[in-house]
Amino acid sequence: MAWQETKNWIDGTENRDLYQQLLDDAEAAPVRNGKRAKTVCPADMPWEMARQGLLKHLLNENMNTRMETVDAYMQIVPPGSKSGKHRHLAEECVYVLEGRGYDLHQDCDVEITDDFHWTPQEEVQRFEYEAGDVIYIPPNTIHQHFNADPNQPLRLISTINRIFKQCGLNDLEQIEDAPEYDPSVELNAKVIRQYLNPR
Repeated sequence: MAWQETKNWIDGTENRDLYQQLLDDAEAAPVRNGKRAKTVCPADMPWEMARQGLLKHLLNENMNTRMETVDAYMQIVPPGSKSGKHRHLAEECVYVLEGRGYDLHQDCDVEITDDFHWTPQEEVQRFEYEAGDVIYIPPNTIHQHFNADPNQPLRLISTINRIFKQCGLNDLEQIEDAPEYDPSVELNAKVIRQYLNPR
């Protein structure tokens, strides 16, 4: 009978107000969220000289915006250059704001047991695009952006769902750094203009 297991489940002396914390958090949310930005101006969007390239963050969980589930950044790929190459478990959507280029995508075979294992497939696919196009990057696909124009920048808006990270699946791996990557460089409008017009 079920009650015969009482000697097991009734053990323990710790008491905590975990459910009450959920109630308190829900009650405090409207005031807390009222202090979080619903509009983000360009001056409040941080630049980053990242291993993936020249980024301007539009939405990020560390920016104190009202957005709960999506991170987004603008990526600037200088004329004739390329981004870093990386892979992540979350799918990604990229909107081409300006310029023309192409992506190289390499799908991976995935095995999830106690550990996470992936093996790149042999085929590397090329996808060409121009301003106004949307690029879909499937989960766990190795990918890299290339600017096909030797004179004009390529600007992309990348969006990714941060739920994967919040679920403990932040499987992000940098495979190759962008050519411009230099951790000693601080980005600002003047520096970015130099990358846009390298001559």
